[in-house]
Amino acid sequence: MKINLPEKVKTIIQTIEASGHEAYAVGGCVRDSVLGRDPEDWDITTSATPAEVKSLFRRTFNTGLQHGTVTVLLDGEGFEVTTYRIDGIYEDKRRPTEVTYTSKLADDLKRRDFTMNALAYNDREGLIDQYGGMNDMKAKMIRCVGEASDRFGEDALRMMRAVRFSAQLGYSIEERTKQAIIDKAADINLISAERIRVELVKLVTSPNPDFLRVAYEVGLTAQFFPEFDACMQTEQKHPHHCHNVGAHILHAMKAIEAEKVLRLSMMFHDIAKPLTKTVNEKTGNDRFKGHAEKGAEMARQIMRRLKFDNATIDKVYRIVFFHDYDIDLNPDFDHLGEINIPDKYVRRAISRIGEDIYPLYLKVHSADVAAQSDYMKAEKLNFLAKLSRIYEKIQAAGQCVTLKDLAITGNDLIAAGIPKGKKIGQTLKALLDDVIDNPEHNEKEYLLEKAINLCD
Repeated sequence: MKINLPEKVKTIIQTIEASGHEAYAVGGCVRDSVLGRDPEDWDITTSATPAEVKSLFRRTFNTGLQHGTVTVLLDGEGFEVTTYRIDGIYEDKRRPTEVTYTSKLADDLKRRDFTMNALAYNDREGLIDQYGGMNDMKAKMIRCVGEASDRFGEDALRMMRAVRFSAQLGYSIEERTKQAIIDKAADINLISAERIRVELVKLVTSPNPDFLRVAYEVGLTAQFFPEFDACMQTEQKHPHHCHNVGAHILHAMKAIEAEKVLRLSMMFHDIAKPLTKTVNEKTGNDRFKGHAEKGAEMARQIMRRLKFDNATIDKVYRIVFFHDYDIDLNPDFDHLGEINIPDKYVRRAISRIGEDIYPLYLKVHSADVAAQSDYMKAEKLNFLAKLSRIYEKIQAAGQCVTLKDLAITGNDLIAAGIPKGKKIGQTLKALLDDVIDNPEHNEKEYLLEKAINLCD
């Protein structure tokens, strides 16, 4: 098999080989090349020691000398070059306490996590596959190199990586590898929240976010995301639903584009249903009153636990809070598709939900409906399509829905003699309400006159 190595990677390999040592592209970059994907990074493994590598290149810096890694800089671009090694004990379930250099490529490949990541390549020898990675990729299977329990004992995060790779590639997890995850799932608690979060985000933004079910089945989510397990165990008897809460979440994640905030919002949108479930005594249907508000708070707590950044937490919180929001029409579902929606109701919704969040709310609401039963689905989607068209019209017209777009400011009111304090805020809010209902009123002269009348 021929892999088109970048010229800089070729230069590094050829330079090392010219000094009498071996060198290969290795790991994920080779895997991705075989799969026809563009590698994000190119890593190189070599029989040369770090000191020997540093002597061969003009610009290098020490990335992890204790583990045999040097970064070589070529025209400002960095490439990690790591000496063949045998790992010692992984006391922290992350990195070995010590490494021993070896002259054998096979020893280095043997320590890697999965067979598809134990591939090496250079132009002189071609593809090196000593542990069956190519066969496993043909079978669309994730398999550990050697004993799975040993690999997961070295680095417990590899269990999450197995699920994440299965989601990204659409692969199954080989049975012994899967059983080892089940046996060692509790060890994921030894891994930092930050590392778990990185793998979780990669999973939920993959082509198969519903493979979160696999993390549940092998017992991983029970350790770091037990709230999801509760959803997988909560039925929802209602005409609008055909799945339990967890399965509905998985289908909803699949129904929305692979963007981090949107996928996370779908993952959390019904997270509070197990805690808010009641039964309507008259109909026998399940109810989940207040699940959006409660779910938003739960999402914030879980995301803080997993060390998400504040900006992502804020967006997901607001989307979950409003994901079930209905405009003030109180529509009769039996006539949902026939309802005429006045533009002012959509402007009110945009103002309340937030101009930055409203288009995301529409996408989340649509994905939520797509994951429900067929009962009234066409009517609900038609209703949401109407909301989208009105929203686009409002945006195109540049209509005012927030205080920042109001044609008058607090300073204008103060200059007109309205006292500073709460009265300013109350007056601006009243003026905004007027303009939301009547966009043509967003004129400074009209608003100033109205403000003076309000304050008389």
